[in-house]
Amino acid sequence: MTAHEYRAWNSRPYARAIYAPQPAPPLSLRDAEGWHFPLDLERWCGRADEADRTVLRRCTGRVLDIGCGAGRLVEALTGRGRPVLGIDVCPTAVITTVCRGGCAMSGSVFDPLPDEGRWGTALLIDGNIGIGGDPRRLLRRVRALVHREGILLVEVAAADVDERRRVRIHAGQRPVSAVFPWAMVGATALNRQAVLEGWTEAQRWSSAGGRHFVALRACR
Repeated sequence: MTAHEYRAWNSRPYARAIYAPQPAPPLSLRDAEGWHFPLDLERWCGRADEADRTVLRRCTGRVLDIGCGAGRLVEALTGRGRPVLGIDVCPTAVITTVCRGGCAMSGSVFDPLPDEGRWGTALLIDGNIGIGGDPRRLLRRVRALVHREGILLVEVAAADVDERRRVRIHAGQRPVSAVFPWAMVGATALNRQAVLEGWTEAQRWSSAGGRHFVALRACR
């Protein structure tokens, strides 16, 4: 993760939106070509919904929520008695997660982390497969974090895309961060890259709300 990406997710509009999840104007990722990805802060800062619960039911062992945001998944897993740690580069997100009763730490997935190689499940939800703009590098890093039978649960794009972009966080049409790398991948592209980094696809599923997920299992 680059210094620009750290600063982007610590920008005042994003950090403030973690506390007030209906920012006006709304936040999104945008690039110079007109592409945009809405940041659904209202949902991200709410409680786990039915689509989230399809992910939670598939978690095994100790869970690492990468890019935990406001902590809704950490909160839900904690309530189920599942050991879970959230990590996020935004200190406001970490504070919010802890205030919801979860355990979280500030940092990047690419930083040294507790218990590397011993996590049962890792999560990349809400577009977080895009972190760093290089899915293969991210998949390689997460493979080193889970144990030999660990799983990775990924939320993927609905379309069969495999894109690398240079984006900024925008408030409405106004840029509020520096440029940083981001990626978007669909299930097919994710599977193609995962195989190269020590994963095998275990399952694909979609929620009633139109969200799409892939479960990857570590190759022994």
